Amino acid sequence: MSDDKQNLPLTDAQIEAIAERAAEVALNKVYADVGKNVLKRMAWLTGVAVIGLALWLAGNGSLPKG
Repeated sequence: MSDDKQNLPLTDAQIEAIAERAAEVALNKVYADVGKNVLKRMAWLTGVAVIGLALWLAGNGSLPKG
């Protein structure tokens, strides 16, 4: 590549467009990470609730003995 193409100045509009796109991509990554964390916590809480329910039912004799 020649030096002329590497040293072209960007206009304010181009810089603004690049900044907006970078912010959008970063925000999407944050939302994805938050979503993953929420799903992990929901799965963990569901597992705890199921195990707690099973222990409670077993303690009351509601579960059939195999």
